[in-house]
Amino acid sequence: MITLIHNLDLFDASLIVSALSCGLVTGFILTYAVVVMPGLAKLTDKNFLRAFQVTDEIIQNNQPLFMLIWVGSIISVITTTFTSIVYVEFPDASLTLLVCFIYLVGAQGVTIIIHIPLNNHVQKLQVDKLDDQAANQERSMFEARWNKFNYIRSSIGFFVCLAFLVILAQR
Repeated sequence: MITLIHNLDLFDASLIVSALSCGLVTGFILTYAVVVMPGLAKLTDKNFLRAFQVTDEIIQNNQPLFMLIWVGSIISVITTTFTSIVYVEFPDASLTLLVCFIYLVGAQGVTIIIHIPLNNHVQKLQVDKLDDQAANQERSMFEARWNKFNYIRSSIGFFVCLAFLVILAQR
């Protein structure tokens, strides 16, 4: 084990950190996909919207550990991008660059383009003032789209973590 640590270069270390940080983010996203959203789905429309507001509010208030992991994954992937350019010849670096791009666009980009606007819309709702029909309509516009893209980013995150580990194993 000590020999392995001494033989790591900056690129290998960045791959390890990227695999771990992206794995943590993917685990968080996957937890929403398989536990949180299915649990919330059992609630009435108003309770669903309110419960989502409460859980999302913790994230939107920049919960420190969450932010460290989430932003850390972005920084680690960007670091891996740069170290692959510096430490690896281009044909070999191309797979790493592709994997980094896929994570940044597929997991983080989807979050920025799809999830954050949906979350912000739900945060602005005054759930107690919605009638049952309006609450159902808001939930319908939110839930299916949010879940669909969450499954997409969960899958992307899983395959990115796996790809980082495969690239590391091949070195």
